[in-house]
Amino acid sequence: MKAERTGPATSRVTQGYLIALVGTTLWSSTGIFIRYLTETYHMPPLVLALWRDVAVSLALVIAFMLVAPRLLRVDRRHLWFLFVYGFVLSVFNSLWTVSVALNGAAVATVLAYSSPAYTAVLAWWLLHEQFDRIKAMAVLLSIAGCTLISGAYSPSAWQVNPLGIATGLLTGVLFAVYSLMGKVSSRRGINPWTATLYTFAVASPFILAYIVVPGALPGAPRPPSLLWLGSSLVGWGTLIVLAVGPTLGGFGLYTVSLTYLPASVANLICTLEPAMTAVLAYVILSERLATPQWIGGALIIACVVILRMGEGRAPVPSALASA
Repeated sequence: MKAERTGPATSRVTQGYLIALVGTTLWSSTGIFIRYLTETYHMPPLVLALWRDVAVSLALVIAFMLVAPRLLRVDRRHLWFLFVYGFVLSVFNSLWTVSVALNGAAVATVLAYSSPAYTAVLAWWLLHEQFDRIKAMAVLLSIAGCTLISGAYSPSAWQVNPLGIATGLLTGVLFAVYSLMGKVSSRRGINPWTATLYTFAVASPFILAYIVVPGALPGAPRPPSLLWLGSSLVGWGTLIVLAVGPTLGGFGLYTVSLTYLPASVANLICTLEPAMTAVLAYVILSERLATPQWIGGALIIACVVILRMGEGRAPVPSALASA
C-alpha cells in the first residue's frame, strides 16, 4: 500500500534535488583543476588521484576533530562494508584514468555516464526502487546529452580497441555500484560524511598499490615518482584546493543526496556534470561550445526536469514518507 505524497516527504525530495545539484556543480569544476595539473605539470592521473584522495581524507579528519569528533567513530559492524565501498571507489577512479588513456576523453565520458542505466536497473532489482517510463526516458536523454557534449557522436571517436570499450563500460558499472553502496550506507544509518571519509581513506592505499605494484591495474601508466609536483607550491596548492573543494564537496554532497533520493535519481542528476564542465570551460578557459554541445546540455537539463516532474506526480513509498 503506497502512502500519498505528504508535505514533509515532498520537502525531503526537493532538498535531495538541491543537494545533488550543488554537489554536481562543485563536481563539474574538477575537470578544470585536473586539466591544469595534467597539462601544466604533466602530472600522471593516478598520482593525482592518489594525492587527491589522501588530501580529502586528511581534510575530513581535521574537520571532524575540530568540529564533530563523533563523526570519526563508526560501528564495527559497518567496517567491512566501508572497506568494500572504498575499494569500489578506488577501482572506479583508477579505471577512469585508464579509460581516458585508451579511449580519449569523449568516449570515456559517454561510457562512464552509461551508469544511470545500470543504476536504474540494479536499484530496481536489488533495492526495489521504482523504474517507470519517465525514468527510462530520463536515462535515454542523459546518455544522448552526454554523447553530444563529449563529441562522441563522431564515428572517428569510437575507433578504439575492445579493451578500451570494455574498460569504459566497466567504469559505468562501477559508478552504478558506488551509487548503490551509497544508498545502502544511508539505510545502514552511517553518516554520509563519515562514509565519505572512510571510503576515501580506504581508496588511498589501493590506488597507491595500483601505481607501484606491477600489473595491479592493467593498462595503468607507471609514474617515476609519487612526488611529481616536487617543490611547486602552486601545484600542491592547486591539488589541495581540488581535493577540499570540488572533490570533497562533490562526492560528499552526492553521498548526502542519497539519504534523500533513490540512487537512480541521484545518479541521473549527476549527469549534469559534463554540461556544467563545458560551460565552466567556456567561461574560464574561453573554450568554444559547438551547437551539438549546447543541444546536449539542454537534453540533460530536460532529463532532470522531466525526472523532477515525474517525482512530483508519483506517490511516495511509505519508507520515504516516514523518513
